[in-house]
Amino acid sequence: MVFYSYSLLTKEIMKGNAMTQIKDVMSQNFKWMEPDSPVSQVAQQMRDMDCGFIPLAENDRMIGMVTDRDIAIRGIAEGKSPADTPAREIMTPKTYYCYDDQDVEEVCNNMGEIQVRRLPVVNRDKRLVGIVSMGDLAQSASRPNIGQTEQQITAGCQQNKQQAA
Repeated sequence: MVFYSYSLLTKEIMKGNAMTQIKDVMSQNFKWMEPDSPVSQVAQQMRDMDCGFIPLAENDRMIGMVTDRDIAIRGIAEGKSPADTPAREIMTPKTYYCYDDQDVEEVCNNMGEIQVRRLPVVNRDKRLVGIVSMGDLAQSASRPNIGQTEQQITAGCQQNKQQAA
């Protein structure tokens, strides 16, 4: 499994200016599940929490995540039974994340570059501590940064549609 931390120092951090950190805006209301949980339970948890992905963890360490798209494409479309298929079989093992002490503007930039709308948040011991979404960042990041990030994500979606056609 490959995990990537997208951490770049910004000028403001190097200058020592106090900035809003991810831990100040992230949602701590999340649940991780065991990778051997049936896909049907993962989907039910997504429904109950009104979210589009669930981190999978073993021994308090994230090993991947399951998105609603994983369930549709790698599960249902492949004819797998949601009740009998462990989440591990359909999870996305390549997972990006951010640190809880990273700057909001930095993470917003990074989300645009990697074209994702939400990220798991870990502490420096790499323990899962929360989730941050574009909605969370919109409360604290600068408007131009949010707009640019959304444009980058949308551009990536448009490119994928064109390649599929």
